Amino acid sequence: MTSAVFDRYASYYDLLYHDKDYEAEAMYVAQRLRSIQPDAEALLEFGVGTGRHAQLLRSHGFKVFGVDRSESMITAARARGLNCMQGDIQTIRLQRPFDGVMALFHVISYQVTDEEVARTFANANRHLHPGGGFLFDVWHAQAVLAQGLSVRVKRAEDQKIRVTRTAEPEINAKSKVATVRYRLRVDSKIDGRIEMFQEEHQMRYFFPDEIDEFAEDSGFKVERSEEFLTGNVPSENTWGVCYLLRKNAEIS
Repeated sequence: MTSAVFDRYASYYDLLYHDKDYEAEAMYVAQRLRSIQPDAEALLEFGVGTGRHAQLLRSHGFKVFGVDRSESMITAARARGLNCMQGDIQTIRLQRPFDGVMALFHVISYQVTDEEVARTFANANRHLHPGGGFLFDVWHAQAVLAQGLSVRVKRAEDQKIRVTRTAEPEINAKSKVATVRYRLRVDSKIDGRIEMFQEEHQMRYFFPDEIDEFAEDSGFKVERSEEFLTGNVPSENTWGVCYLLRKNAEIS
């Protein structure tokens, strides 16, 4: 049986992404958000995960509050000393505004219907000061369609366990959604026990004009779009595109 998304997976999340350059990504986020609001400090993270980005952004002078649907992820983030809560990024209401909202590692791509995307954008706007920035990355449609998706296997280990993750994708071109079935095998180096489970993740890919429309409808202006981290112009080889939106001053 497929478990809830990121439920058991959270226990092995940091190990599987030990090679991810979180420090460079945190610096990138700080620079982009402050390019439109130089004194930005209060930051809301949609999909805080285990809190590694939020933890590093504190060294850049940000005070981050995180939200995530996964109780396991929130537990991991709190273990890092972060302020966060379990909740749905489409509907959660925090009784204070922020200078910036971010949603990294394709959190927006997990909002697979137009209604879900619209609610998420509207909620980001609701939590921002006028002029504040909303930064997120998504799967780039041109790359997905040009290259397609293939089965991928990733392995990682530490002193206690060895993890093997197999990702099997299936694309629905009509809905612009890829269903990725993750199968995980965890081998204990301590007692030889083997744990196996699976999760099913649905990921939406976006065309730039779709983001433009969602932004306009929810009271944002697109300030920039670029390849995540490099800043290059997106192409058919660009899987992750970062968008920086600015909240219109007249929207409350």
